[in-house]
Amino acid sequence: MKFKHILTAAALMLSISAIAQPPMPKPEDKKEGEGFKFTTIKELPVTPVKDQNQAGTCWCYSSLAFFEAELLRMGKPEYDFSEMYIVYKTYLDRAEAAVRTHGDVSFSQGGSFGDVLYAIKHYGLVPDELMPAGAMHGDSLSNFTELSAVTDPYVEGVIKSRKIQMDKDGNPLWKKGLAGIYDAYLGVPPTEFTYKGKKYTPMSFAESTGLNMNDYINLTSFTHHPFYEPFVIEVQDNWRWGQAWNLPIDEFMQVMDNAIDKGYPIAWGSDVSEQGWLHGPMAGVAVLPDIEAKGRDLQGSDMAHWLGMSAADRKKEAMNGPTPQKWVTQKERQIAYDNYETGDDHGMLIYGTAKDQTGNEYFIVKNSWGDAGQYKGIWYVSKAFVRYKTLNIVVHKDALPKDIAKKLGIK
Repeated sequence: MKFKHILTAAALMLSISAIAQPPMPKPEDKKEGEGFKFTTIKELPVTPVKDQNQAGTCWCYSSLAFFEAELLRMGKPEYDFSEMYIVYKTYLDRAEAAVRTHGDVSFSQGGSFGDVLYAIKHYGLVPDELMPAGAMHGDSLSNFTELSAVTDPYVEGVIKSRKIQMDKDGNPLWKKGLAGIYDAYLGVPPTEFTYKGKKYTPMSFAESTGLNMNDYINLTSFTHHPFYEPFVIEVQDNWRWGQAWNLPIDEFMQVMDNAIDKGYPIAWGSDVSEQGWLHGPMAGVAVLPDIEAKGRDLQGSDMAHWLGMSAADRKKEAMNGPTPQKWVTQKERQIAYDNYETGDDHGMLIYGTAKDQTGNEYFIVKNSWGDAGQYKGIWYVSKAFVRYKTLNIVVHKDALPKDIAKKLGIK
């Protein structure tokens, strides 16, 4: 998942104060220019919103937010895990993969949910207080601009050398050098520490939480691979070649609805480059307006009004308030992926559901762009948008409906 925003993007968010609303009015009661009004249907507990700032680390922030929410679901205390610890370990691994494949694996700030699952399983976790973001350059937020300017050509230089120099024990010298750079910019990962009066290693700390990485599954929905089988999603930031189970889109959405209904949060990977990912006064909302709206049985005064407008006017109105949403087909999803229109832009956390004043359904999303704006880092994303633009999700295996779990052979 790539970094496509900077700190100024955080200023576009809207406040959480509008989440609780009076009973939802009928569609015909919608007033001109009133914007979006949301009624919460279900909301799961989550930890506070963080800010990844100027670093392409949404994959890590969203994954750790997901596991922090999972622990709350399990009745455990609130945790705040260090993103920089996971980032440090992952970037070293990605650099090694880039060198080992002679540059065929890209080296960049991006990553995937699979990176965090792998890191927790093999390297453990540490509390955020031991390795906080920005601490090494006197800030409380990350800024990887200079870091990447140093490490990108460093790794490229090792690859171009075509001859790896070793120390007397046969260890590549470049690994020690790169680790030194990360020590300077991210901090030195602790090997032992005390947390709330108990001594831990990163591995024993991760084990103490009760999280089991084998309980979590990656899901997607595309037609270029068979359904009900796993495949490697072909995006650059899936450099570990992690596999995702492939479901038909209707069943994929069924999993998401079932997860929230049963109390399970969702790690959500999506494309956020669509015009329906609203900015300006409407930031904090993502929609997929049915601009064409042809051949549909749309009832009610709002629908008649919508059908009577030109496509240009529909597009304009959709940027300012709720309108009919487009429910895409499996084929339309596939075309968007094959045409490079759907990519792994951004990772977030889905933790609830809501409706707008016209009855459109939304997922409630925790982002990692800080708490500026009206919703303070929370987004309302229409289920139509999610259906179209989701690349993949990670959920606990118990969030699967039983019939779907059986089709996948997951117990």
